[in-house]
Amino acid sequence: MPRSLALTAVCLFAAGSASAQNLDSYVRYELLAPQTARVRVTLDATISKAGATSFSDVIRVGQELTDIVATDLATGDALKVEQKVKGAVSVLLKRAVPEGGEARVRLQASYANPSEYHSSGDALEFHRTDLPPRGAIVLPAGYEILASDMPVQVLEQADGRIAASFMQTRRFSMYIRARRMTGRPAPSVAPSTPPPTPPIADAPPRELPMNQIRVAERAIQDRTIVYFLKEPETHAFALYHDYTAAREGEHQYVNVVRAGSTVSDPSAKNLDTGEALKTRTLTGADIAREKIDIPDRVEPHTQVVLIPFPPVKKGTSVRLRISETYTDPARYALVDGQLMWHRSFGRPRNDMVLPAGWYLTTSSIPAAITQESDGRIRLSFWNPRPDTLDVLVRARRR
Repeated sequence: MPRSLALTAVCLFAAGSASAQNLDSYVRYELLAPQTARVRVTLDATISKAGATSFSDVIRVGQELTDIVATDLATGDALKVEQKVKGAVSVLLKRAVPEGGEARVRLQASYANPSEYHSSGDALEFHRTDLPPRGAIVLPAGYEILASDMPVQVLEQADGRIAASFMQTRRFSMYIRARRMTGRPAPSVAPSTPPPTPPIADAPPRELPMNQIRVAERAIQDRTIVYFLKEPETHAFALYHDYTAAREGEHQYVNVVRAGSTVSDPSAKNLDTGEALKTRTLTGADIAREKIDIPDRVEPHTQVVLIPFPPVKKGTSVRLRISETYTDPARYALVDGQLMWHRSFGRPRNDMVLPAGWYLTTSSIPAAITQESDGRIRLSFWNPRPDTLDVLVRARRR
């Protein structure tokens, strides 16, 4: 997984670091009836430490968990939960984390904390410290949002509840205030699980009727991509992108190479098992001749990388990592003595690593900046908005 400010250990039930094994997470806080001060929490966690057989999370002092459930997201199987150590909950993984792979766990539990979640009259307040980078806070049925001290994406759930979704490159605290709506009965709603990750799409065209515009939660989208720039004279950069196939019957990953780029050295693996997958590099003409069904329309000369895998069964998912090298003289080159790299990002999370021996001089889009163990500079671009970032990066030799 990328090592950046964006990917830190998360602690679901208490402030502080829960486990260095947990490198990425999405957390959903469902506020139950305000008078109960209870919250139902769902954590989707990724563990990538090779050989790990369990995942642990810390519990706040004095906080009692109930209704604890754990699920293996790859297989849909229930996992055993233990509380051998006071103040911590431990989930036994279905299998040891494979070398170069991951384990994906969903942990759900309820807790009560009046200092964090309480009501006054017809209003409620929720103030959580040390939130993870990605997640959502779901209001009780019949409540409207009045205030948020952090930018959030507001989404109406299928059952009518309002959710405030957040996405930041750092850990932070958050304050939410909401009010019961008068004249509208509050339906009885059971806590739900996060919706499946929707496909990433460009902004809808302006001529599309407003009632047909689909709004998807940005923070839950789990595609990530990391670019490793080679020396600019080569115009080449290696990359890998991770994707979760969760739709029943899904059986292949299709990567359409942008015009002006050429692809080489594709490889793929199933991160859940560490198993290598076969790849095929085709053209649009090959796709048409072999009558391969792909979601995108491609020209005959367009390159396409195709990765087949066994069809996804109901209630299961597959986490894929696809690695490639692109050569693109129009978007990556040495210009006027400077490294220049120009690319648009449609995914929510994108990282880029400069070649060794180069220092950053320009980034047109704000990014979190870290240094790799070998001295290279990494930029992390997180975009919580459903639009595309146009990124220009420049660097000079040290």
